[in-house]
Amino acid sequence: MDLIDLHTHTTVSDGSMLPEDLVKYAKSKGLKAIAITDHDTTDGLNGALEESKRIGFEVIPGIEISADFNPEMHILGYFPNGDYVGIAGTLADLRLKREERNPRIVNKLNELGLEITMEEVFEKSSGGVTGRPHIAKVLIEKGYVQSLEEAFDKYLACGRPAYFKKEKLTPRQCIREINAAGGLPVLAHPIYLRMEYEQLDILLEELVKKGLKGIEAYYADNTSRQTRMLLKLAEKHSLLVTGGSDFHGSFKPDIDIGVGRGNLHIPYDLLVNMKMQKGASL
Repeated sequence: MDLIDLHTHTTVSDGSMLPEDLVKYAKSKGLKAIAITDHDTTDGLNGALEESKRIGFEVIPGIEISADFNPEMHILGYFPNGDYVGIAGTLADLRLKREERNPRIVNKLNELGLEITMEEVFEKSSGGVTGRPHIAKVLIEKGYVQSLEEAFDKYLACGRPAYFKKEKLTPRQCIREINAAGGLPVLAHPIYLRMEYEQLDILLEELVKKGLKGIEAYYADNTSRQTRMLLKLAEKHSLLVTGGSDFHGSFKPDIDIGVGRGNLHIPYDLLVNMKMQKGASL
């Protein structure tokens, strides 16, 4: 069976691998195709697509956008036709809002006695989207915390002393912008919404009316029961089924591309269905 992974991250957002290296790594693991879905940016896609052509490997352009919901909802956008330019303006606005938040976090950490600078944070992001994971890396490097988890638990997570809410689009706006740009909007890792079947059923009915096209039914942190539930809901609401590991490289060392925690086997047929819906070449 040809296997794929439709949820991966690079150094352009909060992954540890350069886009080009991620493409080579995916091919070395025997996958047929991947989607690169960095947070709020498509900046890594050109390099990834160039590398994919060079080595003969399929890369689907993608995006992951955070929506204002409690708990936070993530919407994946896929562009199997390869044209993702239309989403650029929306993403630029989102990045600006995120970048305005970073200095507030750093200033608060300084007030708490943790001496870090924005210059040090920018170095960790390698010129890509800068966010809390990069701030956490500086905290680790300076010995204030021992791990990403500790950085968030003590300072950066919601409710902690250096947390500032990031302005986000509503779920409806995320879905609308992805559709308008010619993409396929997909609800990412629904299990993180912490809803039972009936609640998620109602939510999906609302999101489908707003233009949602798919649901990430296969995911590294799903139980088998949760996967069955999501597949059932996908069928009920006539949604495309997608799946991914949410690969971040060494930042999530227990999750590998394509296989997650060893529990993923995502068939290429899912990508074929996505292409058929968008009229992309198979």
